[in-house]
Amino acid sequence: MSRDERGRGTLEAHRFYIGGAWVDPIGTERVTVRNPADGSVIGTAAMGNAEDADRAVAAARAAFDGWSRTGVEERLALLRRMRAAFDEAAPAIAAHLVREVGLTTMVAEGQSAMCRSHFDGIFDLLPSYPFSASDGGMVELAKEPVGVVVAITSWNAPVSQMLCKAVPAIAAGCTVVVKPSEQAPLCGMLLAQAMDKAGIPPGVFNLLNGRGGDCGRRLAEHPDVDMVSMTGSVPGGGAMAAAAAPTIKRVHQELGGKSANVILPDADMAEAVRKSVFGCMMNAGQTCAAPTRLIVPEDRFQEIAALAVAAAEALVVGPPDAPGVTYGPLSNQAQFDRVNAMLERAIAEGLPLLTGGPGRPEHLSTGFYARPTVFGPVPVESFLAQEEVFGPVLSIQTYTDEEDAIRIANATPFGLAAYVQSADPAAARRVAGRLRAGYVTINFPPWTAAAPFGGYRRSGNGKQYGVWGFEEFLETKAIVRA
Repeated sequence: MSRDERGRGTLEAHRFYIGGAWVDPIGTERVTVRNPADGSVIGTAAMGNAEDADRAVAAARAAFDGWSRTGVEERLALLRRMRAAFDEAAPAIAAHLVREVGLTTMVAEGQSAMCRSHFDGIFDLLPSYPFSASDGGMVELAKEPVGVVVAITSWNAPVSQMLCKAVPAIAAGCTVVVKPSEQAPLCGMLLAQAMDKAGIPPGVFNLLNGRGGDCGRRLAEHPDVDMVSMTGSVPGGGAMAAAAAPTIKRVHQELGGKSANVILPDADMAEAVRKSVFGCMMNAGQTCAAPTRLIVPEDRFQEIAALAVAAAEALVVGPPDAPGVTYGPLSNQAQFDRVNAMLERAIAEGLPLLTGGPGRPEHLSTGFYARPTVFGPVPVESFLAQEEVFGPVLSIQTYTDEEDAIRIANATPFGLAAYVQSADPAAARRVAGRLRAGYVTINFPPWTAAAPFGGYRRSGNGKQYGVWGFEEFLETKAIVRA
C-alpha cells in the first residue's frame, strides 16, 4: 500500500487483516475506487467471498475464549494502544475520507473527533462497570460478552461506524469481524493498518472487504457468529436480518431515516430555518439523521419557504478540500443516479420545486455533485415525504396546529431522529415527548456521545454510544444458588 502522510497517492487494498496477519483473499474480484469529486482513480480493492468470510469468523471464534476471559485492565490497555494508533493515523485517514467518500475537510475532521469519543466513552465507563451483582440472597447476575460480533458498516461515515461497534464490543470481551461497505472499501484498510500497530491479539479484530450479497450474507448467516451489528439501508438491513434469522443470533441495526423537524410558531424563524437547511444538507444530505422534513405553520409557509430558498442558495457546493465549501459531492455513482432519479420523479409527480432540482450545479461540470434542493409544500402521502433520499433535498410540510404537526411528524415508517425548534422550553419538550423517534433534539444542541443513538420502527433496533451501546454486546446470566 502506498500513501504519503497527507493520504494522497493510490492505495492497493488487496489483502485482508485476519487472525492478526495480512492475508491474500480467496475471492478474485478487484474493484477500482474513484474520487467522487473528479472521477480520478485513487486505488483498487479486493472483494472477499463467502470463503473469506468463513476464514475471518474462524479467526474470531478461535480468539473468543481467551479474550472473553481477560480482565478490565487488560482490555483497557489494549484499547489505549488502539486509541494511540488511531491518533497517529487520523490525519491520513481524514484526508483519505475527503478523497474516497467526498466529505469536506471539516466533516472528515469531525468524524475523527467522533472516533476518539468512542474510545473516551469506554475509558470512562469500563473501570467501574458492574459486570456482576447480587441481591444478597440466591441470585447473582453476571454480564458476559455476547460472543463473535460481525460489524457491517456504511459508506457515509465509515471509520466512525467501524469504531463505534468494534471498540465497545472488544471492551465487552467480544471478538469482531468488520466488513466495510463495498462503496468505501479503502478507508477500512487504513484503519486496519493502524490497529495492527496496536498489538491486538490475533483474531480479536479482523477486517475484510466484500459485497453484501455474498460476503456480507455469509457473515450474517454464519452459525459461529453470535451477533450482527449493521449500519446501512432499510433493504440491506432486512436482507441481513433474514440471513441471520435461522441461527437466532442477536441483530442490531441502525438504518435509514426521514427525520421530522418541527418549527413551532414562536421560534426565531430566520435562525431556525437557516440551521435547519444547513443540518439537512451538510455532508450533501448523506446523514441518516438529517432533518429532511421541515414541518412549519401553514399560515407562515411563504415566509419560511423564502428563508429556506435563500439559505439553500447561499450554500457553497464544490471540491470538498476547498476552503469555504459547505458540502462536496455525493459519495458514489449509484447515489448520484438515485438522488437524481428521485428528483426527476418528484417533478414529474407535480411536487412544487422551490429551488435546485436534478443535475449538477451550473459551475461544476464533473463529479457527483448535487444541487441544494427545496420542495414545498409537500403532501404527507407523497413519496418525497415518505422515502429517504440521502441527498441535499429538503421537503417543507405545513401544519394547522400542534396536534397536526405531531401527526405529520409521525406519519412515516421511520423513527431514527426528530427535531423541535421553539423559544418556549415547555412547548418544545411537550412536542419532543410525542415524537416517535429514538433521538430527539431541541434547538440544535451540539452532538454528544453521552446520549444513546438508535431508532424506532424501520430505522432499526438497539442503541449506539455510551453505556447503552456497550451493553448491546453483553448477555445477562443468572446464577441461582440453593
